[in-house]
Amino acid sequence: MSDIILALDQGTTSSRAILYNNKAKPLFTAQKEFTQIFPQPGWVEHDAIEIWQSQQAVMDDVIGNIAGPSEVKAIGITNQRETTVVWEKETGKPIYNAIVWQDRRTSAYCQQLIGEGHEAMITDKTGLLIDAYFSATKLKWILDNIEGARQRAEAGELAFGTIDSWLVWNLSQGALHITDVTNASRTMLYNIHDLQWDKDLLNLFDIPGSLLPEVHSSSEYYGDATLTDGTSIPIAGIAGDQQAALFGQMCIENEMAKCTYGTGCFLVMNTGNTPVTSKHKLLTTIAWQIGKQVTYALEGSVFMGGAIIQWLRDGLELFEHASESEHHATTVGDNGGVVFVPALTGLGAPYWNSSARGSVFGITRGTTKGHFARAALESIAFQVNDLLSTMSKDTGKPVKELRVDGGAAANNLLMQFQADISDLPVSRPTNLETTALGAAFLAGLAVGHWDMDSLKAQWQEDRKFTSTINKEDRNALNKAWKKAIERTLNWLD
Repeated sequence: MSDIILALDQGTTSSRAILYNNKAKPLFTAQKEFTQIFPQPGWVEHDAIEIWQSQQAVMDDVIGNIAGPSEVKAIGITNQRETTVVWEKETGKPIYNAIVWQDRRTSAYCQQLIGEGHEAMITDKTGLLIDAYFSATKLKWILDNIEGARQRAEAGELAFGTIDSWLVWNLSQGALHITDVTNASRTMLYNIHDLQWDKDLLNLFDIPGSLLPEVHSSSEYYGDATLTDGTSIPIAGIAGDQQAALFGQMCIENEMAKCTYGTGCFLVMNTGNTPVTSKHKLLTTIAWQIGKQVTYALEGSVFMGGAIIQWLRDGLELFEHASESEHHATTVGDNGGVVFVPALTGLGAPYWNSSARGSVFGITRGTTKGHFARAALESIAFQVNDLLSTMSKDTGKPVKELRVDGGAAANNLLMQFQADISDLPVSRPTNLETTALGAAFLAGLAVGHWDMDSLKAQWQEDRKFTSTINKEDRNALNKAWKKAIERTLNWLD
């Protein structure tokens, strides 16, 4: 039997596939970007067929580097969460574009739900706040706005899924309509205490139960993927991207925390076997389920992380490659008094303000491209620091160390500023692709490829960043950030 595990990492802007050997070292990697669709301000969509085709292409690409599919012991899947797809069960054809987690079209409806007094019930059952971020209101929008959708759903003709479900459906050629607890816990339809789809929530959102996938643990044999040549590979691990990264970072003990710096930024802390209810607008979510054991987590989400650098690249055309942002930022000694609040799609935790919009303060005639780049990078760290402070309030303990991953974690200036502004050690592993690695770990566990002890030994530190500034400078920077935030909130009001 081969020692190779295949991880499929379906993200917000690209699909990747990585083959890992038995020492969890990446052998071959392939990545393919796909189209971002913006039909209206605040709306974000993907072509679900293009997502599947891009994922299939990179999977075939990496498998082409080995003797064949029989060399792969199992597939682990990780995915952008909350993004919502509805498709025909008979044909597998989506009835509308995938509505992406960033999409804000249902913000007004969410405010209506809050006004009607549903917030406490929803938070108690799901651990989530009422927000357009999650899948439930996106699914309801599709049922209410696409001709014939609700009638077809009630007739049992349609299937709903987050991206993991969509990939598994296609990998299994329609044999499997499933999800795992981590993705289910992000829909605002799943009771994280009872571990089942919640009838009260389905009634509230008027969603037929026949649409929903069957919920499984994060590490088990679900069934087989059938490849284009007719061969099959076991599918054995599923986790939403941030939970997969937490597992890939081996934050498997209570109070261990990681932050993934991707399109958004996601701070997640393992809280053990008991869900911790946030008093400061963080989310309580399921970290993973292995066997019968469910592990919970606290999470805070930043909507615009690396995406703000993409915007500077594509929207303002300040540079050609995102990696150039660090170079431009280092051309200036500081931000020159410029503070950038990147609320291009509103603000996530701990503000949860969908009326905020992006703002830049402190511009003078001396402001340069370097100041813009530096302020944009610093804005990412400021937002993460807001989450760290809030998480400490909820747990009653300061975060002792932050493990970091994702593409932007390779940016030394950003990581150093994170350590400076948060005054804690920032630990970067040798393998920054911990999201895909976590999916591989979960799949490998399920098929006996690894055990927990062997997985712990795989995590290795590349560099640790510690604070280099004094308390007065730190306080001044945070004060300017808070001032900018206050002037950005509720812009649309």
